[in-house]
Amino acid sequence: MRVMVIVKATADSEAGLMPSPDLLEAMGRFNEELAKASIMRDGAGLKPSKLGKRIGFDGASRIVMDGPFAETKELIAGYWLWEVKDMEEAVAWVKRCPNPMPGPSEIEIRPLYEMEDFGDAATEQSLAPHERAREILAGRDGAQ
Repeated sequence: MRVMVIVKATADSEAGLMPSPDLLEAMGRFNEELAKASIMRDGAGLKPSKLGKRIGFDGASRIVMDGPFAETKELIAGYWLWEVKDMEEAVAWVKRCPNPMPGPSEIEIRPLYEMEDFGDAATEQSLAPHERAREILAGRDGAQ
């Protein structure tokens, strides 16, 4: 089961407050544990939303909006992509995580869709470009 583990933003992360050296080291050790356990596939911290953009879609129309974005509690400060047995394993790992922020914080876990989740929409024709994209990405991984 693949999951995205989402570190929710706080006022401090949106202000661009950097973690203390102790927190940075603790998170590095946690990431190392995840890697050694073959759980972590990717992960990174995100810069404040004031440096970001949002693109609104309405039919063929595209509207670009500059950050910062309202509702800090709804924003993301970082993420991991994990491969776990089930949601219970993901929860157990998150409980081991150092608090990612200096004060109160939240981490959300969301399962990713797999192609089989799309049922009848997952035809040979609709899956072909996804398979080609995976092959391209796998080739990039092998080239590094």
